[in-house]
Amino acid sequence: MGAAIRTHDWTATPMGDPAGWPVALRNSLSLMLNSPESMYLLWGPELAFFFNDAYRPILGPRLGHALGRPVRQLWGDVWEAVRPFAEKALAGGTSRFEDMKIVMERHGVPEETWWSFSFSPLHDDAGAVAGVLCFTTETTARVIAARELASANALLADQVRERTAERERFAQLFEQAPTFMALLSGPQHRIELANPGFHQLIGHRPVLGRSVAEALPDVVAQGYLTLLDEVYRTGRTYTARGARYAVQAVPDGELQERYLDFVYQPIRDAAGQVAGIFLEGVDVTERTWQTAALEASERRLRALVEASSDAIYVMNADWSVLQRLSGKQFLPDDDNEACWQEAYLHPEDRPALLAAIGEAIRTRSPLEVEHRVRTADGGVGWVQSRAVPVLDEAGTIREWFGAASDVTARRQAAEELARLNESLERQVAERTQALKDSLDFARLAMGAVNGIGAWTYDLVSDRIYCDEAVSDLYGIDPVQGSAGVMREVFLSHVHPDDLPRLRAVLKNGREASGDLELEYRIRHPDGSVRWVLSRGHTYFDMQGRPHRRLGVAVETTCQRQLEEQLRQSQKMEAVGQLTGGLAHDFNNLLTGITGSLEMLRTRLAQGRHAEVGRYVKAAEGASRRAAALIHRLLAFSRRQTLDPRPTDMNRLIAGMEELIQRTVGPAITLRTIAAPDLWPVLADPNQLENALLNLCINARDAMPDGGRLSIETGHRWLDEAAAQDLELSPGWYVSLCVADTGGGMTEDVIAKAFDPFFTTKPMGEGTGLGLSMVYGFVRQSGGQVRIASEPGGGATVCFYLPRHLGQADMADQPAGTMAPRTGSGETVLVVDDEPTIRMLITEILEELGYAAIEAADGASGLQVLRSAARIDLLVTDVGLPGGMNGRQMADAARRARPGLKVLFITGYAENAVLGEGSLAPGMHVMTKPFSMDVLAVRIRELIAGD
Repeated sequence: MGAAIRTHDWTATPMGDPAGWPVALRNSLSLMLNSPESMYLLWGPELAFFFNDAYRPILGPRLGHALGRPVRQLWGDVWEAVRPFAEKALAGGTSRFEDMKIVMERHGVPEETWWSFSFSPLHDDAGAVAGVLCFTTETTARVIAARELASANALLADQVRERTAERERFAQLFEQAPTFMALLSGPQHRIELANPGFHQLIGHRPVLGRSVAEALPDVVAQGYLTLLDEVYRTGRTYTARGARYAVQAVPDGELQERYLDFVYQPIRDAAGQVAGIFLEGVDVTERTWQTAALEASERRLRALVEASSDAIYVMNADWSVLQRLSGKQFLPDDDNEACWQEAYLHPEDRPALLAAIGEAIRTRSPLEVEHRVRTADGGVGWVQSRAVPVLDEAGTIREWFGAASDVTARRQAAEELARLNESLERQVAERTQALKDSLDFARLAMGAVNGIGAWTYDLVSDRIYCDEAVSDLYGIDPVQGSAGVMREVFLSHVHPDDLPRLRAVLKNGREASGDLELEYRIRHPDGSVRWVLSRGHTYFDMQGRPHRRLGVAVETTCQRQLEEQLRQSQKMEAVGQLTGGLAHDFNNLLTGITGSLEMLRTRLAQGRHAEVGRYVKAAEGASRRAAALIHRLLAFSRRQTLDPRPTDMNRLIAGMEELIQRTVGPAITLRTIAAPDLWPVLADPNQLENALLNLCINARDAMPDGGRLSIETGHRWLDEAAAQDLELSPGWYVSLCVADTGGGMTEDVIAKAFDPFFTTKPMGEGTGLGLSMVYGFVRQSGGQVRIASEPGGGATVCFYLPRHLGQADMADQPAGTMAPRTGSGETVLVVDDEPTIRMLITEILEELGYAAIEAADGASGLQVLRSAARIDLLVTDVGLPGGMNGRQMADAARRARPGLKVLFITGYAENAVLGEGSLAPGMHVMTKPFSMDVLAVRIRELIAGD
C-alpha cells in the first residue's frame, strides 16, 4: 500500500500534495503500513480513508476506489453504525468492542457480519485531534461457529435423551422377549445379564456374576464351553439349529433333553477386540419331536428327492407301466404309458436294460444304469437312470421312484477328452524331443562364442543355476554354479551402486511381461570390476505365478572401455575445433583493435587530428564484434547472464516483423502465424529476439533466390514419451517454429548444426556460432531445440519453452541514452580488481556529478561499507580476489545497510554466485563488456530510483 499511496494523485483531493502532510500523519501511516494487523486511518475534515495491506481483503469490491475517499462515501452502508465511535475518538476518547454485529454489503446484498475493533484519536503536529486510527478484525466466522456449537450441543443433549429412552425400551424388550438371552463377558464367559427365558431354560439356577464353567457344569460336559471359547478367540458368529442340550435343572437331578436353535454373537469393544458374547435362542424341542413324527410319512418324498434329476418317473412294481413322468424336456412327448420302452429306449440298449431291471426287482435293490434314449429332436442321447424301490411294511415292492439325468454332453466330453489326451501325449513327446535338441544346440552355440553363458533362476527354491561361462565370469566355483547357489549369494557379486537397479529390473520382470535386460557391474574375486549384459525371460505357471527365469549373460567390459576411449577422443576433437575457431575469429578482432589504436597514437603524434575519428570507430566496431562473439560463446555454453521476464512471444514477433522483413529482403515472403491466446514464457526478451533473428538470417541464407519464410507459435503438450525424446519434463510448452523453403539439410548437417564454429557457408561469411547461441539460450531457459529437414524440402527449426503461469510483462525496455549530469552529493563505492575498469567507472561517476570511492577487493570494500561513510550505491565485480566474491561482500554489507542498492558487473555468467536469477530487491547485474553510456544511464537510474 505504500507504493499505492505514493503514486496516488492527491492534488485534486482535500489532502493536497503529500509533501505538505503533517509529520504526525506520516508517522501514523508508517505505523499502520508496517503492521501485520488489519488497520485503517481517517484524517482531515473529510475523514479521508487510508488502509494497510492486511485490510485490503475487507474492502472487497470497494478496493479500487477506497484510497483517500471520505469514509462517509466509502462505507455509507455502515457509517451510521460506527460514526459514534469515530466521533468519540475525534473528541479525544477511545473505544473498543468485541463481536459487534454490523449489516453491510460486500457481495451486492446486505449480510450480517461481526467485528472486534478499537478506535483511537490521532493528533496533528500542533497536538490537536486530526484523525482516527482503527484496529479491526472480522469475527463473523467465530461468532457463527459459536452459534453452531451451541446448536450442536443442544442437538447432542436431545440425542442423549433419545438414547437413554431407547436403552430403557431395549431393557424392557430384553426382559419380555419370548426367546432366551444372556450376555457373557470376558474370556471366562461371566454371565452379566440373563432374561427370564434363559433362567427358565436352566432351571432358575443362580448364575449372574458367575462364569459359565462355574454356574453350568452340564454345559461344559456337552462341549458348549469349547464353542464359546472358539467364538471369543476367532470373533466369528456361531449358529446352531436343533442342537441337543441335556439340562440338569437341579443338582444331582435327572437330565432333561431339550433341542435348541441359538446363536453365539461376538461383541466387540471400541478397539475392535472381542469383549464378550451375546447368546440368544429358542427352545424348539416340541417342533423337533413333531418333525421326527412326520419323517415316516415323508419317506416316499425323500426317496423321490434323493433320486431326482432332469426327468422324474414312477414305475409300477414290475416296471410294466410308466405311472408318472415329469421334467422330460429332452425326451419325446409320448403319453403311451404301457409302451414306454418303444417310446424312449434305444433298440440296441433294451436287452441289457431289461436284464438290469429284472435283477433289481429280484434283489429289491436300487437300479442305476446308463443307456441311450431317443431325444425330443429325433436324435440319440445318453441318460443316467437311478431308481429305488418303495416297500410296504411286509417288505414287498409297491412301486419304484426314479430319475433320469441327461449325460449326453458328459459322454461327448469324455470321448473328446480321450482323443485330446492321445493327441497331447503325442505332442508332448514330440516337443520334449525338440526341446532337448534345442537345448543341445544352444549349449553348443554358446560354447562356441567366448564369454556368453546361460543361467536359470528357480523362483520357488530361490536358487540360481549357471553354466561354466557364467560361473567363470562371476568367480563362482563351476561345480557350485551347476548345483545352484542362493540368489542373495549370487547377487553379492554385483557392484553396490548397480544392485538397486538390478533388483528393480528383477521385480519388474517378475510382475510384468516377464522380459528383463540390464547392463551392470560385478566385483570379481580377483579384485577387478567387470561389466555384464544380462537378458532373460520369466515363465509363469497356469495360475499366473512366476516360477522360473531363463537367461544369458555376456561380459561387455572391453566394449565399455572402447566406448569410453571413443567418447574421450570425440571430446578432445570438439575442444580442438572450438579453441581453433575461437582463436581465428578473436585474433582477427584483436588485430583490428590494436591496429586502430596504434594508428590513433601515430596520427595524434603527427597532429593529424581530423583522421582520428575513423580509427576510433574502427576500434569500437571491432570491440562490439568481440563482445558479440563472447556472448555467442556464453550462449552456446549456457553461461550467459539472462534477464528472464514473462514474455508474450506473439507480441515480440509482431514488434520485430518489420525488422525481419528488411533483414531477409524483398525476394522472401514473410508469413507469421500467431496462436490465439498464447501463453507467456519466462525468458530474456532481448536474447529471444536475437535467437529469432539468427534463425531468420539462416533461413534467408538458405534461400538465395527467394522463397517463403514462416514464423509460427503454438501450444504444445508433451507427454511422457515426447518429453523423454526432447530431454524435457512432461507438461505444457510454447513452441516457436521458423520454416523456410530452401534446399534443406542432410542428416549429417543436422547432427552438427548446433556444434560451435560449424557452418556450411563459405569462409568469411559466418562464424558458425548462430545456431550454437540459439541452442545455448533455449537450453539455459529450460527448453529444447529441434531441426526437421531433408534435402530439397526446406528446413524447420522449432524450440520449445516451458509455459509460464503468470502474466506477460507488457512494458518495453527503455533505450539507453546519454545520462545528463544529475548528481547532488551522492557517493558510489566501486569495487573491482582491474584498475582500468575502476578508473573508467570513477570518471563516469564524476561526469555524472557523483562522488566515488574505490576498492580493489572484497575485504577492502566491506571495510568501507562497515564505516560511517555515506554510500548510495555499490558497483562491484562478481569475481574478486582474496576469498570474498562480490555477492558475498554485498550480502554482508546489507546486514549493516539493509537498503543498500547494488549493481553487479561480471565478465561471464556466474550464476552459481548470483543465485540463478534470485537476486534480492535492489540488486541488479550487467554483463561485460558494455557501453559506458549504457553504464551511465543504469547508474543514474539506480541512484535516482525509489
